[in-house]
Amino acid sequence: MSTAAQVSQHSWAALDHLDRLEAEAIHILREVAAQCSRPVLLFSGGKDSMVVLHLARKAFHPQSLPFPLMHVDTGHNFPEVVEFRDKIVAQWGVQLIVRSVEESIRQGRAQVKSATDSRNALQAVTLVDAIHEFGFDACLGGARRDEEKARAKERIFSFRDEFGGWDPKNQRPELWDLYNARVNPGENMRVFPISNWTETDVWEYISRESIPLPTLYFAHRRAVVVRGAQLVPISPLTSARTGETVEERWVRFRTVGDMTCTCPVPSQAQSLAEILRETVTSELTERGATRTDDQTSEASMELRKKQGYF
Repeated sequence: MSTAAQVSQHSWAALDHLDRLEAEAIHILREVAAQCSRPVLLFSGGKDSMVVLHLARKAFHPQSLPFPLMHVDTGHNFPEVVEFRDKIVAQWGVQLIVRSVEESIRQGRAQVKSATDSRNALQAVTLVDAIHEFGFDACLGGARRDEEKARAKERIFSFRDEFGGWDPKNQRPELWDLYNARVNPGENMRVFPISNWTETDVWEYISRESIPLPTLYFAHRRAVVVRGAQLVPISPLTSARTGETVEERWVRFRTVGDMTCTCPVPSQAQSLAEILRETVTSELTERGATRTDDQTSEASMELRKKQGYF
């Protein structure tokens, strides 16, 4: 082994767990910038997309990001998260593209049964339309393998066809840290730099790097109803059903999707240390505990991914 290789191997061995995850993610981000002609970072303002944005700023510092951010706005986002998103974009001086599911509905590109239905699945239509509009050949996202079984099957560089569809049987090998981002016109890659991270890793990194987050992630008082095993937040889009009692409880959100399908968990954790303690002892994944639209086979993550979802 050469002296340079020995030094490199020693340097890697000296890194702690978070340093290794960070180094891998930064390598992936730089591979995307090197191999792809028009990448974009999918950004919602949630904790995972904030971690990916923070990593991207580190990866290309002191230069500005070599790609824009894009948010597919369903119109059902928590207002606190949208406000936080706009604040970060202004403070950090990054370019944000917003495309709206509401506009897709107006154009007849997507259909809803009622105004309060979950629009999560409809994001695929808006996203694929935006990919074609801007000619994006790679979409960077904050998905992680520990979130859900379909995401656990997906590669870091996930090939998507011209319709945005994912075929779990048509995956490219990823040997060591070699990634193949080649696509034909109309096709694209979905790339997940923190795919190998866990929810605990994310919170530890947020704490170490002092990454700002929306207030919803921290314990607060909120009106909810108990519905099965979940606490459903009361909002302009979600109301109590006949026989349900509205209560005000201490809760926090582990994930911040749409108001129509995202539930908080009971919590009084108001600091990162307290959230970390809750996270390491939780027996449920964040999506399993908080997403009502992941509970049926018709709305399964794998089916949505085959239809173009993130």
